[in-house]
Amino acid sequence: MAMVCLTDFEEYAKEHLSKATWDYYAAGADECCTRDDNLLAYKRIRLRPRILRDVSVSDTRTTVQGTEISFPVGIAPTAFHCLAWHEGEMATARATEALNTCYITSTYSTCSVEEIVAAAPNGYRWFQLYVYRDRKLSEQIVHRVEALGYKALVLTVDVPYTGKRRNDIRNQFKLPPHLKVKNFDGVFQQETAGPEEYGIPANTLDPSISWKDVYWLQSITRLPIIIKGILTKEDAELAVEHGVQGIIVSNHGGRQLDGGPASIDALSEIVDTVQGRIEVYLDGGIRTGSDVLKALALGAKCVFIGRPAVWGLAYKGEEGVREVLQILNDEFRLSMALSGCRNVAEINRNLIQFSKL
Repeated sequence: MAMVCLTDFEEYAKEHLSKATWDYYAAGADECCTRDDNLLAYKRIRLRPRILRDVSVSDTRTTVQGTEISFPVGIAPTAFHCLAWHEGEMATARATEALNTCYITSTYSTCSVEEIVAAAPNGYRWFQLYVYRDRKLSEQIVHRVEALGYKALVLTVDVPYTGKRRNDIRNQFKLPPHLKVKNFDGVFQQETAGPEEYGIPANTLDPSISWKDVYWLQSITRLPIIIKGILTKEDAELAVEHGVQGIIVSNHGGRQLDGGPASIDALSEIVDTVQGRIEVYLDGGIRTGSDVLKALALGAKCVFIGRPAVWGLAYKGEEGVREVLQILNDEFRLSMALSGCRNVAEINRNLIQFSKL
């Protein structure tokens, strides 16, 4: 069967993954309103194409944090890739390297940061970080990834507590015994008796995390810090004031607070507030090349995909993730050309039809 669009990979993954694994990846919080709105919000946005612009040659390249990537779509941090494919994050890393784009490695990987670097030595990578009650845990992993050549830290700030994902509770979701959160292999062995949440002991995350922890992080690393999980102009302004290098507008795939905005709906006010002082990225709900175009037109420098990468893995490992990225690249190039843009610099807000309410 030909895989034509990202939905084809979704259908394949739903058919072939176990119910508990599918439910884990698909989950949103509570009633899944925000998860679903992440997708629906793109369908409410209309484009204003310009014609007769000579689009015989097009260029999808852009830069993130000063590094050139082949097109403005990277891989968002998602956990437990080995649940979808035996090589897990190593396959994801090789696919992203092959397409010359950015892979944000999750703290909750089922391969270690060292294994990921060994699998794709020339890949461009950022590392997604949580702040733990035991700050030493966070500090050790920061120093590991810095030494390994990861190029930025992505601090996830929307998980003081884990959102209520009903199907995970019903399924009593647990990592199978042969898999573990590899970056913390051996760290928690003394605590295995207690309750576990997504592969590590419950209550490991620190709900007291605040803006002062951004300063703490800056004090232990020279890597750029990108904050993931901002949805308001107020927090965007605070992020700039605290000297971070980027923002990922994100609602965690609708897995945290249900009833918050779709990430694409929160983008404009954040871009308007930041005014080019730092780069603004987005994840959540990207399924087509025209979604990518809409996000860039509204001011995102780059977007990141979460679930579609996992669907690609479930389909055919590294090759599946490559296919997902390639389809998005081809669709984005086509949408650009059909709206009269020859390169990403020509994409701007004039492309967006703001519908009259």
